[in-house]
Amino acid sequence: MWYLIIPAAAAAIILGAAYAVYLAAFRCGAKYCSGLRDVRDTEQHRPYREAILALVDEQASRPYEPVGIISRDGLRLFGKYYHNADGAPLQIMFHGYRSSADRNFCGGMKLCLELGCNALLVDQRAHGQSEGRTLTLGIKERYDCCDWVDYAVKRFGSDVKIILSGISMGAATVLMASDLLPDNVVGIIADSGYTSPEAIVKKVLRDNKLPVRSSYLLVRLAAKIFGRFDTRESRAVDSLSRSKIPVLLIHGEADRFVPCSMALENYNACAGKKRIFTVPGAGHGLSYFGDTAGYSRVVREFVADSLRGGAAADRDPGGRAGAGRAAASFRRVEISADS
Repeated sequence: MWYLIIPAAAAAIILGAAYAVYLAAFRCGAKYCSGLRDVRDTEQHRPYREAILALVDEQASRPYEPVGIISRDGLRLFGKYYHNADGAPLQIMFHGYRSSADRNFCGGMKLCLELGCNALLVDQRAHGQSEGRTLTLGIKERYDCCDWVDYAVKRFGSDVKIILSGISMGAATVLMASDLLPDNVVGIIADSGYTSPEAIVKKVLRDNKLPVRSSYLLVRLAAKIFGRFDTRESRAVDSLSRSKIPVLLIHGEADRFVPCSMALENYNACAGKKRIFTVPGAGHGLSYFGDTAGYSRVVREFVADSLRGGAAADRDPGGRAGAGRAAASFRRVEISADS
């Protein structure tokens, strides 16, 4: 009898632990997400708190058209469309982990409208007004990204030019979708994106002093059983190696969540035109506030170059960094290249 009870008890314990991991890492919804005005109380965020809240309030006051699509697995996904001008290019923006587009893109929306683009802010699956209970770190979200692009092409016409933008998990989403997109997508802006779901999960495990190998097996099991996805199914670096879409990578050099070195890995993986811009002292997702002028300039240049189909000119105003240079040694990195 014991030879049956012990394995059953062990399996129950493992499943219970996996479910706890699923709830902690992948379950999403209103109670798991931060509020629109919830700015983290850290030394990296405090200097920008008032500026962030002012832009959040400005963004929340903008009128929009509610729009939606149905995902490939049957979820109703919600978005906000902001019309700027007839026939204008469209930016589609994807927010980060347990966050919101209105907060993540409070600065990006202002810049987008100044550039004369129309904008579509997406609630990622299991966030905001979109359906779903599970986030997948970009695995399923990359297909949602493709479906939003299809929606835009059907609505605005086959000649519409689209720029995809993402922050954190949203950046990984658009990068992992980069080899699946139509020619309408002429550029991708990825701010604070990681190289793969597996890489960021293992980094978080190390940060929390957990045994990476065994803990990752449990995380992957949790994702497969309760989230119905595999954390090894896609990697941004692989997608970028197969894509020719121009990419602008932006990263804070003091990012403690997604290390700046991941931006260089993504940069090195790009098979198409690419540009990287890093901001000294900026934390995760804070590059816009750490250097608003520099951020705005590089985005303006990239968008203009992408819309006219040209390559960004090589610029290196503050010291060039070679591939693989350690993030800790960065001092303003701005590189562009044609592959």
